[in-house]
Amino acid sequence: QVQLVESGGGLVQAGGSLRLSCAASGRTFRSYVMGWFRQAPGKEREFVAAISGSGGNTYYADSVKGRFTISRDNAKNTVYLQMNSLKPEDTAVYYCNAKLWLLDYWGQGTQVTVSS
Repeated sequence: QVQLVESGGGLVQAGGSLRLSCAASGRTFRSYVMGWFRQAPGKEREFVAAISGSGGNTYYADSVKGRFTISRDNAKNTVYLQMNSLKPEDTAVYYCNAKLWLLDYWGQGTQVTVSS
């Protein structure tokens, strides 16, 4: 069982930055592919970014490529999402995800609101 706790959301003006953090429980953190997803009101949850267990491979949705950076610190059991040049369309609840084969865990989400 893995528990994920997100933090770092908030209200920011367009063009600003935020850094989200996701702290994970458990001793096998580095085994998991970690990801960030988001869900805007009235829309389905969508993929934002993911990072391999070692941190050597990262993946991004086209909508955030070049603006967002995912990273992880396996010593701290934490994954981060640095979000720069934020746009109003980035407004959503952001969820942390941990995936290993058939195991799939989610955090409770953190709200990000970008004002124009």
